[in-house]
Amino acid sequence: MATEYVLLTDSACDIVPEKLREWNVEWMCLSYLFTDDGKEYLDNDQPMKEFYAEMRNGRVAKTSSLNEETILAKMTSFLEKGMDILYLAFSSGLSVTCENGKKAAAQLKEKYPDRKIRVVDSLCASAGQGLFVYLAKENRDRGMDVDANADAMEADKLHLCHWFTVEDLKYLKRGGRISAATALLGTALNVKPVLHVDNEGHLIKVTQVHGRKKSIRRMAEKLGETILDDTPVFISHGDCLEDAQLLARILKEEYGREVDLITGVGSVIGAHSGPGTLALFFRGKER
Repeated sequence: MATEYVLLTDSACDIVPEKLREWNVEWMCLSYLFTDDGKEYLDNDQPMKEFYAEMRNGRVAKTSSLNEETILAKMTSFLEKGMDILYLAFSSGLSVTCENGKKAAAQLKEKYPDRKIRVVDSLCASAGQGLFVYLAKENRDRGMDVDANADAMEADKLHLCHWFTVEDLKYLKRGGRISAATALLGTALNVKPVLHVDNEGHLIKVTQVHGRKKSIRRMAEKLGETILDDTPVFISHGDCLEDAQLLARILKEEYGREVDLITGVGSVIGAHSGPGTLALFFRGKER
């Protein structure tokens, strides 16, 4: 009989704790602080509206990855109970969290040689990582063991499509994702970028359109071009629920696709993308 294993992820998946508990998934929280006072928060400590109101009022948030010690402590708590671990980690293209997870796993394998610890670099972020976790949960619930599940997720991860747009380009500029000149010109011309997460897990600008509604429609078109039939569809938003609902209506009315989950962009991801971020996730023929 296969050893029971725990599905573990981190809060960069932007799935609320209540939903993760419903899925029987464990998680670890990344953290952030506001630069004006240095007070540290765990992801989801602040209500979403409060966090984004702070950003709209000009406060700057800086984020921290999960350190090796935190991951060691969390993993040890399960290994001591005789459980194996499948950790689905935040993209290595955006954070050292996954690297620290692999270091922790290597240490613990020496101490717990009979336990299996699989760390999968999701190459995903926000509810794209959340969708990745959901698919692994479904595999587990169908009886897939830890190794088979880890191998399946490794094989599937480059089918996890991420398409998103932002309301204000200054946050991407601050994080070095676009140049200051691009941000200034884009703001003046009401240009909205449409971005995705590439095969190395990095944020990449694909195209740009004039106006918010066109950017939302372009995201829907991307789904129509590549979506696979058997995929759930997730949306995440940075305190712009009406736009998320508009995108969901377009997907249903024009592409016949129901949205399975609408969730908020958490503080750690939102610190980099800003209020008004809107993102769409699904399994596609390619990223």
